[in-house]
Amino acid sequence: MTIQGESFLEGKLLIALPGMGDERFEKSVIFMCAHSLDSGAMGLCINRPIDGLNFRELASRLELMTTPATPDFPILLGGPMDTGRGFVLHSSDYESNDSTLPITETISLTATLDILRALAAGEGPRQALFALGYAGWREGQIEDEIRANAWIHCDADDTLLFETPHAEIWSAALATLGIDMSGLSALNGRA
Repeated sequence: MTIQGESFLEGKLLIALPGMGDERFEKSVIFMCAHSLDSGAMGLCINRPIDGLNFRELASRLELMTTPATPDFPILLGGPMDTGRGFVLHSSDYESNDSTLPITETISLTATLDILRALAAGEGPRQALFALGYAGWREGQIEDEIRANAWIHCDADDTLLFETPHAEIWSAALATLGIDMSGLSALNGRA
């Protein structure tokens, strides 16, 4: 595999392949928020809801004023790093001062209390997901894992991110590449 471009994974989906060797990421799909060959990579797992925790409950715990328009989406485990920190991946129709990072033309990332207040008030972005923690890789690590057949990547799709049921995201992401998950094996070789 040839690694091309300084940030070729930024704005892409990283899909875990069978047999990757790290059960924390088994059947995970990660939206890549940042990637640099010199600095490493950071992303949010978009298909791991935390059992029994939704945004309304989190807003209540944070003592944020809610309204009938407050969304009730599940909170996701974004990855094993810094799980006490929250990140909102959202449609680009919302921007919070200097704290919103545009990642693609349609998807942005905000990690401040401002967006949580806006969501709780029903005034946030049209589409959003909230994750606690993130997945991170040091310089060269993700490239090595891709070469070792732990991950495959594809273009991000707003429907996969915001509308596909969490339990279906992994197989739906693979299907965008024409891959049937029943044909995958942890014992496949490399080309």
